Amino acid sequence: MGSKLKNLGLVGLGLIAGIAGSMQFDALAQRQAGAPLPVEELRTLADVFGLIKSDYVEPIEDKKLLTEAISGMVASLDPHSAFLDKKAFKELREGTQGKFVGLGIEVGMEDGYVKVISPIEDSPAFKAGLKSGDLITRLDSTPVKGMTLDEAVKRMRGEPNTKITLTVARKEEDRPLIITIVRQEIKVQSVKAKMVEPGYGWIRVSQFQEPTVEDLAKRINQLYQQEPNLKGLVLDLRNDPGGVLPGAIGVSAAFLPKDVAITSTNGQLPDSKATYFARREFYGTRAGSDPLARLPEAVKKVKMVVLVNSGSASASEIVAGALQDYKRATIMGTQTFGKGSVQTIRQLTADTAVKLTTARYYTPNGRSIQAKGIVPDLLVDEYADGDGLNGLRLREADLQKHLSNDTDKDADKGASVVDELEEAKRLAALEKKRKPLEFGSSEDFQLAQALNHLKGKPVQLSKSAKVESKKEPTINNPDGANGEKSK
Repeated sequence: MGSKLKNLGLVGLGLIAGIAGSMQFDALAQRQAGAPLPVEELRTLADVFGLIKSDYVEPIEDKKLLTEAISGMVASLDPHSAFLDKKAFKELREGTQGKFVGLGIEVGMEDGYVKVISPIEDSPAFKAGLKSGDLITRLDSTPVKGMTLDEAVKRMRGEPNTKITLTVARKEEDRPLIITIVRQEIKVQSVKAKMVEPGYGWIRVSQFQEPTVEDLAKRINQLYQQEPNLKGLVLDLRNDPGGVLPGAIGVSAAFLPKDVAITSTNGQLPDSKATYFARREFYGTRAGSDPLARLPEAVKKVKMVVLVNSGSASASEIVAGALQDYKRATIMGTQTFGKGSVQTIRQLTADTAVKLTTARYYTPNGRSIQAKGIVPDLLVDEYADGDGLNGLRLREADLQKHLSNDTDKDADKGASVVDELEEAKRLAALEKKRKPLEFGSSEDFQLAQALNHLKGKPVQLSKSAKVESKKEPTINNPDGANGEKSK
């Protein structure tokens, strides 16, 4: 497994309770030649270490002190850099295979609490009723305040069939919710597909894993077996937090011409300055095999809509950005999360590693994804009567110490679309009345608008989009007819 993990790129959002994301595996780090060590600062560190050992109220193990010092040093850099101990490193490697033991939630931190970014579909957390935006304040009887995100995730992990009780604060509830969840091994089915209407297909990628490209190819072929003359296709990346980089390249390559650039990276190290192309060597998981080789030629030209929201991050944003830059698809929904940084895993020992931010991601046209994300061609709310709580979600630009966007100076202003208290209360009241949205269902408003666009019918744009511009935006149609007004 260790050798296989080297050079395997991943990009993801935050930490998943059971899956660690946002990584790119590489060889052991090499210190830049000629970079002097800060002797005085290291002497101060040694002095503090000695004082704790001699004066603290009770004995502390050397290993604990040094591990915590390393962890704090790395965590101080940005929200996605972290020290991975034996357990975290093992969980990371397991997570790339699409299975893990945990609750099944993608999480971040807000005001010292664990914030639910999105529950993984069909997971124990999803079935227990956890929602995007929930704040977890206690894990069993232990307050979350004061924990790091890594520590909280470790507590939510555990053995199969063991229970954990969460205390949850929800905006529309007056009192905390007590939710008990049984940990399970979760196998994430990363690709789903079906014919939603005669002539129109829907493919959902819920997370980018090692098998994703092969699974996507199978699903596309199944759709074309059902409907050889497919009129339109919806690629659904909503609430997809990211995953392996080859998955993002392969999904993009399935719909784009061979050999075009999909994404590029830039950082200090020479090997962080790279461009990734729509070629088998960039997405194939097995030597000599090309999972996209037998796709029907028609999939390169079929009219497409890509659905995104603020839960779409990293690998999802790479795919959406590439298809948008090449005018291959219309991007629809709400602005994405904005995690456009590369994390590299530098293995320290056989069991530990450092996850370090080493570069930024860019779209084929050179747009930085970081702290901005992908702005849809057509802004469409989650529901017919508004965006729900999607507009209140935490995004990369809201995270403390987030990496800046180096190509757009206005990208770092924060992501909250709705600031007014009364509007937030109104949205919370609406959310309370609604049942959880099932993507791909007959009640999926954004999917219905995507189908309308594919058919040339009117699309109900977001209320916020109408406020920003009284003129309807002009877009480039994925079938090459430029300048059509959105309807």
